[in-house]
Amino acid sequence: MCAVDSGVILPGVVSPSIALNRRTRYIIRRELRTLLELKKTERLWHIPLLAALCVGLPLLAGLFFGRLNDALLACTGGLVILYIPSTPFVARMRTMVLCSLGFMVAFSVGLAFSFDPWLSSFMLGVLSFAVHWITRRFYRRPPGNFFFIMLLSMASCMPHQPGTIAFKTGMVGLCALLACVLAFLYTLLAIRKYPPKQAAASHQVKQQRFAGVVTSSVIGLVMGSSLLIAYLLKLDNPYWVPISCIAVMQGADQHHVFQRSLQRILGTFVGLGLAWLILSFHPGALAVCLSILLLQFIVEMLIVRHYGLAVIFITPLTLLLAEAGKAMTADPAALISARFTDIVLGSLIGALGGWVLYHRELQLRATRELRKARVAVLRG
Repeated sequence: MCAVDSGVILPGVVSPSIALNRRTRYIIRRELRTLLELKKTERLWHIPLLAALCVGLPLLAGLFFGRLNDALLACTGGLVILYIPSTPFVARMRTMVLCSLGFMVAFSVGLAFSFDPWLSSFMLGVLSFAVHWITRRFYRRPPGNFFFIMLLSMASCMPHQPGTIAFKTGMVGLCALLACVLAFLYTLLAIRKYPPKQAAASHQVKQQRFAGVVTSSVIGLVMGSSLLIAYLLKLDNPYWVPISCIAVMQGADQHHVFQRSLQRILGTFVGLGLAWLILSFHPGALAVCLSILLLQFIVEMLIVRHYGLAVIFITPLTLLLAEAGKAMTADPAALISARFTDIVLGSLIGALGGWVLYHRELQLRATRELRKARVAVLRG
């Protein structure tokens, strides 16, 4: 008779229930430690300041010329500054220009197909596939595919006005150009004091040929489905769902995706409280612009240290950027309640998509089927 069956625990023998309790306590402590831990980073404060300027200067210019709505749309192009790499001068500027062109392509395609929810969702899936495949191959460091898909999602949900596509895309491109100019000036001033890092020799095992196709397909399918679900649920601003979804799927593995999903929901809950506090004062246009500038700086300072803490400030930032017009006139409680529902829905879809994305057995099976299909085509 074993120790457990007899009801007696022998010395040195741990019952399954005690082991399970220890494991549960360990997981809880680990997750709580993650929620409270600030990571160390070598990131300079220069990049958060550049990001704040690239977003804030167009807003202040739009306010000065009485075109704040256009400036709110255009300043998203300034976020291309976050793709500035630590490479030699020519490679750095080439990356900035190519990313700027990518921003414009993503935005214009989203506007062009925004007339039909089904077609718009399909194109979001197709472009998300392409964006993830390209960034995975040529630009692996964060923020990766995120801002391209964010712009595409926002544009896909805008009213379809063919006559304004060129103007709106040009405005985004103009702010992306401003970011390139600031990146150029910053590089000239800082490259001597902070020389480019030499690329370390790669010792990684060569990736499977079809791994990028599989992961890109999952990203595209989840993004297209998330927008379609938001449309079918008749949400006021469907783009919040795919944006939250892709933010969660930026995790490096299943556990990281789960952490980001949890941190995004908790951070959103607190961040919406901060947004309600800001909106309860019924800020004017100047106050909104200055708030966006300050929040952008804080977000970029925190995002590399603690994602959940950064989300607290990302929430009011994105709310002001995307819905500044409503924010200054609508009921704050109703606006915040709707955004919380959208973000939680997107985070849950993103968590499910991340589970599929990093499920090793499913990836291997899909890769195997693609390889078989390729062989069959070549033989045919």
